[in-house]
Parts: sequence; C-alpha cells; structure tokens
Amino acid sequence: MNVLPVFRETDRRLTQRIASCATPGVHRTLSAVEECAESTKLWCGAAVLMAAAGGRRGRRAAGAGLAALILAQLVSNGLCKHLADRPRPPKEWIPHDEVEDRPESSSFPSGHTAAAAAFTAAVCRAWPRAGLLCAIPAAMVAVERVQSGAHYPSDVAAGAVIGLGSAWLVRHAPGPALRGVSK
Repeated sequence: MNVLPVFRETDRRLTQRIASCATPGVHRTLSAVEECAESTKLWCGAAVLMAAAGGRRGRRAAGAGLAALILAQLVSNGLCKHLADRPRPPKEWIPHDEVEDRPESSSFPSGHTAAAAAFTAAVCRAWPRAGLLCAIPAAMVAVERVQSGAHYPSDVAAGAVIGLGSAWLVRHAPGPALRGVSK
C-alpha cells in the first residue's frame, strides 16, 4: 500500500472540512486572533506583559518564550519553507474569500503555528499558568491557518513539531546565554 496518496487525500479532506465548517462568528474570531499573531505581535505582547507583571518568573518565561519563538521562525520560515516549496491548498477548496489574503510563500510548514507552539511550550515550562493561557490563542492560530486556506493540516502539524522542538532546544541549550532564559 502506497501511503503518500492516502496521506494527501486525508490532508485534502481535512482542509476542506475545516475550511467549510466555521460559522461566521467563529471565522471572525479566528481571523482576529491570527491578525494579532501576525508578525509575532501577540507573542511579543504577551512576553512584555509577563516580564512587566510576573516578576522574575515572568521575565524568565518571556525570555524563554521569545528565544524559542525566534528559533522556530528561523527553522520554519528561514530554512524549511525554502526547502519544501509546497503550494498552498487550491483556492477552489476554500468556500470563503479569506483565501485571497494568504501569502505566496511555501505552505510547508506553518510558521505561525511554529511560533505559537514554540512560545507557548517554552512559557509553559517556566510558568505553567501563563503557558496554559497562551495555549488557547496558539490552538486558535493553528486552526485558523487551515480554516483560512493558508495551510494543510500537515503543514500545521509540522509547524507544531518545529515549535515544540525549538522550545525543547532552548530549554536544553548548552550555551550560557540560552540557559539563563530557560531555567
């Protein structure tokens, strides 16, 4: 049995189902959260809030989150997108006009999801309650990337793996600079 056609068909079905099932209110909410997360604004804002209001723990969580986010962005957008060059889902699969606003870059992996997962996982390790709060918009960003037609579910899954790996690397980094923000 050839796994690749089954994988592609599953990706197609999930993409179409997720893109078509959101109510207008859910669609607007997901789009608003994604817009906040664009260019990592949401995560940088959360880091500023944690650093300002969370004392030593907040500064440590913010530093770890930002370090993991930067690493995830470098891997996903700086390396993987250039190597994969995967086209975005076909526009005819997406039953709404948001598909017109998607980027022209490679679909694989989702850089938005990589950043969200990296920041959230790193923050969760340093400050679990803040990390759990970050997990809500992070999950919304991941769903929105498929719902808007910008990514396949496999792109989002790969972004999440990159994000989690980046948080793990920041936590276990041998260098003193990263070790200081992740402990």
